[in-house]
Amino acid sequence: MNTILAATNYTELAENAVAYAAAIARQNNYKLILLNDFSVSIHVMNARLSAERVEEMIDENKLLLESKALLLADEYGIQVLAKATFSFIDDAVKDIVNQYKPEVIVMGMEEKSLEQELLGNTTTSVIKKLQWPVLAVPANAKFSNPKKVIFACDVLHGVSEQLLARIKNMALITQAEVEVLLINETIDELKAIGADPNALSRIDAGLEGIDYYYKNVKSDSIIDGIAGEIKRTGADLLIMVPEQHGFWGSMVHRSKTRIMASGLNIPLFSIPV
Repeated sequence: MNTILAATNYTELAENAVAYAAAIARQNNYKLILLNDFSVSIHVMNARLSAERVEEMIDENKLLLESKALLLADEYGIQVLAKATFSFIDDAVKDIVNQYKPEVIVMGMEEKSLEQELLGNTTTSVIKKLQWPVLAVPANAKFSNPKKVIFACDVLHGVSEQLLARIKNMALITQAEVEVLLINETIDELKAIGADPNALSRIDAGLEGIDYYYKNVKSDSIIDGIAGEIKRTGADLLIMVPEQHGFWGSMVHRSKTRIMASGLNIPLFSIPV
């Protein structure tokens, strides 16, 4: 059975993402893996608790996670596997991904702030470090089949067949309209500056059979251009491909995908090449 991974730290933001993941699992008949990575707070460390008490706290957290898994299984009619770890969240997610190969990792999306943009957060760290699909879910997002999808496309660096197949499959299931968004370059301009002449043909071939179209947006900022298009179209899902440099690069080499993963009001689906 295919799986989907949801990570929670029991905050309202994370629990909303878990509910979103459970709804996806129910719709697609996936098993949900519910992950919590237990960490000892600085206050607890300063209290110098005994090793036995720390072990008790870890066991209590495991029981809490297992009870939540049972409730989710009953509410959504799905299989739920609880995974309580005691390490670092990035490492815990990586271990689960290596073991179960989930279809997607679902995590909460923090609200935008200067701190989040400069330093990132747990979700943006997973996007950066793991070559795995991540669905970042904002606090107010509730699950529904996406009907209007924006795919922010980097034609200059190519688009893989696997990525197009994933987008097409999602659109076929949900009957979504897909906007292939080009920032600052029209199709003719892309050809003029040396973009792969077959790239657009491959996109056409890969998305054949679904409702899609191309759109060019002129903007001094890639992020502002995408955000403006989301608002203009009323899109309910953004798809991006995380890149360290090139089209998504910046003066300080911060990934545009990771920056977008804080501050959106719609889910961001980050699909690595």
